[in-house]
Amino acid sequence: MKLFRSTIPALALAACATVPQETGAPATQQGTAQPAQTRATPAIDAARMAAHVRTLASDEFLGRGPATPGEEKTVAYIAEQFRAAGLQPGGPNGSWYQEVPLNMSSIVGTPELSYTVAGRRQALAQGEQVAIRATMLNQDRVDIRSAPLVFLGYGIKAPERNWDDFKGMDLRGKVGIVLVNDPDFETGQGDFGGKAMTYYGRWTYKYEEAARQGMAGLLIVHETAPASYGWATVKNSNTNTMF
Repeated sequence: MKLFRSTIPALALAACATVPQETGAPATQQGTAQPAQTRATPAIDAARMAAHVRTLASDEFLGRGPATPGEEKTVAYIAEQFRAAGLQPGGPNGSWYQEVPLNMSSIVGTPELSYTVAGRRQALAQGEQVAIRATMLNQDRVDIRSAPLVFLGYGIKAPERNWDDFKGMDLRGKVGIVLVNDPDFETGQGDFGGKAMTYYGRWTYKYEEAARQGMAGLLIVHETAPASYGWATVKNSNTNTMF
């Protein structure tokens, strides 16, 4: 894990649009005022916006990933478009950019994970049977060898919904196994609002709660139906650099 500073285009929002301005209302010979004249705010050009999207989505911008040459090309392009539109920079010292510190976590090498049942070892290949993501806890190394595995249902602690998968358990140093989504997916009924996924059903919440519980790691069991997306999404979202 290391800290780097990314840059984002910054601008003065007050300069984004032309504000309608009233002109003086001259009086007629009868002494009544004429309707005030206004200057219309320019409308957003859908075709122009679509052209910018096509440009930024092209291979020239290399995926636009943070801490990559694609990021530098992207922010430079956006700043140039702001400048061409007549906007004013809103960053420090008249700059178009504002620095934003981010933690960057990457896995070094290829992680190995296996489990043993009844003396038989089964290896799980990164990106195929498992998608291991880099730690976001400012740790240089994570070692879960021989860590106890604990099945924790959906991995949810929601007192306002009368649900606690962790009640009475000390999970420090253990690896949890949880299901994606939340309890209502199975029947469509319950305290979680039906089959639609709540925040409790998302990876983000489950990782956060695992950290709060002091776990050494968390395995989320993926299934396409309850997740509403396929394995490719899991692989592409978890096996690369994390910010």
